[in-house]
Amino acid sequence: MELQSLKNRFSIIGNTPSLNHALNTAEQVAATDLTVLIVGESGVGKEVFSQIIHSLSARKHNPFIAVNCGAIPEGTIDSELFGHEKGSFTGAVDSRKGYFETVNGGTIFLDEIGEMPLGTQARLLRVLETGEFIRVGSSKVQKTDVRVIAATNRELMEFTQKGRFREDLYYRLNTVPIRVPSLRDRKEDISLLFRKFVVDFAEKYKTKPIFLDEEARALLTAYSWPGNVRELKNIAEQISVLSKTDQINAQVMTGFLPVATKHNMPMVTGGTPVGEFANEREILYKLFFDMKKDVNELKKMFFEILQNPSIAGQTGNFTRETIMNELKEDLVPTNIQHNNNPGQGNQSNHMPSVQIASHQPLIIDNDLQSHFEVDESLNIMDKEKELILKALKKHRGRRKDASTDLGISERTLYRKIKEYDIEE
Repeated sequence: MELQSLKNRFSIIGNTPSLNHALNTAEQVAATDLTVLIVGESGVGKEVFSQIIHSLSARKHNPFIAVNCGAIPEGTIDSELFGHEKGSFTGAVDSRKGYFETVNGGTIFLDEIGEMPLGTQARLLRVLETGEFIRVGSSKVQKTDVRVIAATNRELMEFTQKGRFREDLYYRLNTVPIRVPSLRDRKEDISLLFRKFVVDFAEKYKTKPIFLDEEARALLTAYSWPGNVRELKNIAEQISVLSKTDQINAQVMTGFLPVATKHNMPMVTGGTPVGEFANEREILYKLFFDMKKDVNELKKMFFEILQNPSIAGQTGNFTRETIMNELKEDLVPTNIQHNNNPGQGNQSNHMPSVQIASHQPLIIDNDLQSHFEVDESLNIMDKEKELILKALKKHRGRRKDASTDLGISERTLYRKIKEYDIEE
C-alpha cells in the first residue's frame, strides 16, 4: 500500500521523515506475527499504530483489544489478562475467561506495558515464548494464539536497570521497535493537524471553521506541546467553541495556549475546588507550612552561631567571613549569599541556593546582636516529592495509607509517583 493511501485510510496527517519511517515500519511488520514495541510520549497516537498493524495483518478479521496496563489494579490484572477459576479469590463467584483466551487468533495491544507488575510480566513472557498460560486458581495449561503489540511512554531499558521490568521480557517485546515522534519534532505538521481538527469540528457542529493569521500560526508552531496531538486537538476545539471571531490573531491565540511548564501545578480558582484539585491544594498548604518551619529553624541557627562562639569553634572575634565559612560547612550542600556583598557571590555552583537578604549591612556589636532576614530559595516540586517519599516510607510503600496521610486520593498519588519517577 502506498504511504499516502495508508495515511488517508487512518486519517494520519504529516509528512516528516520520522513519521514516515514509523509508518513504513508498521506496514512492513504487519504481514508477520512478530511482537512489536511502540515507543513514544503520551498523546502521540501509539494506539493508532497498533490498529494499523492489526488491520494490515492476516488477523484483521479476528478480534483486536486494547488494554491499559496502568489502569488495572495490581491485584486483578492477572485475572483480566489470563482469567480465573471460581473461588480462586474473594469475589470470584464464577469462572472467567481472560483477554488472552477471548482474543485467541487476534491481536492484543498492551498500552503502558512499563506499569505491568513483575509477576504478571513473568506470565506474559511465558505466553510470548510458548503460547501457554494458566488461569488464576487453576493448574490446567491452556494454549492461545495471540499477537502482542506493546506500547510505552517510558524508557524500558532504564526500568530493567532499576529492577522494575524484566530484561528478558524487554528483549522479547522489542523484536521490532517503532518510535513515534513527538509533536515538537514534527513542527511542520502542526498547522496541518490544527487545520484538520478545526475543519472536523466545524463539519460536526455545522459551524464556520476558524483561520489563523501568520503570527498566530507562528505561536502555534513555537509551543512545545507536552500533550502532543491530543493536546493540539483540545486547543483546536477550545478555540473553535470559545473564540468570538473566525480570524485568530496572536493575541487571541496567546489566551488559549497554556504556559509551558515541566509539571502541571494544581490551579486554584475563585470557586471552591472539588475532587483532586481540592486535595492537591491541601498538600500545598502542608508544603508552605514546612517551608515556614525550615526558614524559622535557619534563623534560629544564625542567631545561635552569632551568640555562642563555641558553636563555630571560635574563641575570639567574629567576622562576616568566619560566620559565612562556618555556615557553609554546616549547611552543605547549601550555597550562601549576602546581597550587600556581591564580591562573595556563589560559594559553589553545584549547590542549591540559600540567600541572606538584608536591607542593612550586617552589624556585629559587643552584644553580638544582628538584624537580618532569611530568604530561602525553594522548589515546590522538590518539596512535594519529598513529602510523597516520606509518606511512602512511613507506610512502607502502602499507597492507600500514604495517600490518606497526604490528604490526596490514591489515584492522584499514583499519578504523582509516575510524574516524579519515584522508585517504591
